[in-house]
Amino acid sequence: MNNIQIITDSMTDVPKYLVDKYSIRVVPLTINFEDGEYRDGVDLTGKAFYQKLTEVNELPKTSQVTPNTFIEVFKETLKEGKEVICINGSSKASGTHQAALLAKNELNSANSNKIDVFDTMGLCFGGGFYVYEAAKMIEEGKSRKEIVDMLKKMKSKIDHIFTVETLEYLKKGGRLNPMKATIATILNVKPILTVVDGLVEPLDKVRGSKKVIGKMIALAKERGGDFTGKTIAIAHANDPKKAEALKEVVLNELKPKEIIMTEIGCTIGTHAGPGTLAIFYHK
Repeated sequence: MNNIQIITDSMTDVPKYLVDKYSIRVVPLTINFEDGEYRDGVDLTGKAFYQKLTEVNELPKTSQVTPNTFIEVFKETLKEGKEVICINGSSKASGTHQAALLAKNELNSANSNKIDVFDTMGLCFGGGFYVYEAAKMIEEGKSRKEIVDMLKKMKSKIDHIFTVETLEYLKKGGRLNPMKATIATILNVKPILTVVDGLVEPLDKVRGSKKVIGKMIALAKERGGDFTGKTIAIAHANDPKKAEALKEVVLNELKPKEIIMTEIGCTIGTHAGPGTLAIFYHK
């Protein structure tokens, strides 16, 4: 039995089967709708969240995990005789990583020395990839230092390519100029986006939904090179059919060693909206 516990936040969208397989502890962010608070992936998941999202006029607010929550989780884990690697979604998108650092520093040095807090600068499984790789290394019996060194080497090497069904949610969330969003909608322009230094950036665009998957694959080939022996993750926001269509093309065109399927949770889904589709891989 290993003595290292991986803790992550719900922004990394690690699928349940991997959470269970590797005994990963997920600390949820909070989604604040007008009718109350919901813990991401606990009180509100999948279909119910996206249904609720389409019924409200104002986007819900997302709240970071608090330092006190991390303190409790860290103390519980240390009490079990385990060391901690806490792997968080992008610090540019949420204060959750900072809260984990504050929590670590609140503990006495004997305890804080048993904790590493890592900022993936990734969104969705762009952060989850770090969790997955660390979990496999724990199973292989690697030390905490070896795992953290590997995570540092991975930095900036996990690529995100994603598209949104509608620009409405990015516009509502203040992440896109309203005029640009309106023009793009009228022209039926579908943006292809990526993540640079922890924040969403435009990558390309196509006219019409039918061309989106082809463009995503072309960009992956251009940016990711040879996918033989690599793992690709596919994430969707309440659109499993579209995700399966993308999976089929990925298998035929990129031929990766492994495909991980996951769903975009409430935190990222709030700003991207239903129908969002993404792929992630090592460059």
